[in-house]
Amino acid sequence: MLKLYHHLISANSRRVWIALLEKELEFELIEMKLDGDQFKPEFLAINPFHHIPVLVDDDFSVVESLAILDYLEAKYPKPNLLPTAEKAIATVRMVEMVTINELMPAINPLFRQMIGLSDNDPQQIEQAKQKSATVLAFFEKLIGDRPYFGSEQLTYADIVAGSTIPWLPQMGLALEDYPQLQTWCDRLMQRPSWQTTQPSPEAIEAFKSRMRALMTQNQSQ
Repeated sequence: MLKLYHHLISANSRRVWIALLEKELEFELIEMKLDGDQFKPEFLAINPFHHIPVLVDDDFSVVESLAILDYLEAKYPKPNLLPTAEKAIATVRMVEMVTINELMPAINPLFRQMIGLSDNDPQQIEQAKQKSATVLAFFEKLIGDRPYFGSEQLTYADIVAGSTIPWLPQMGLALEDYPQLQTWCDRLMQRPSWQTTQPSPEAIEAFKSRMRALMTQNQSQ
């Protein structure tokens, strides 16, 4: 059986979890606490880079979320989450890479602020918001009036971007200026896979408390 090592608050993990659910695959979900368990020998044996997600398929381990998505698509092609038309596949890859290379680094100060690990530097926060706005404007134009990115059906573009963008209002980035993205987000949140993988407010608060405790512990050492 497939095994997914993940964390509830990890967007990288969530995109793989959603894909597994959308493909209706059987899998075992193994939650990592990220309190040092990622450095234990048994985990390092499957991922020496000590991060999540990791997908284990019998004796084969796959690290890096986009590689995992490609693996799932190749081995379990139905339902198809990666289009083949040239413009559609280019759109999927653009959304994936812009999310990972542009949006996620941009919002990192906002995420740290949200969980209480930031000193709330006003200039840094403003720069984060400006960089994020550039990505959101790009996505707003790219999706247009289609229900999903690059297709009339759900694709990996929606899964990758949709694991991050719905979090933005909690980080102080409202989607009111991006009505197409807001409608798209609302559509995603109605899908059972998004509802299943959505962390509860209690889980979010527990994560915040654990991260603050770890930060305090590290500073005192």
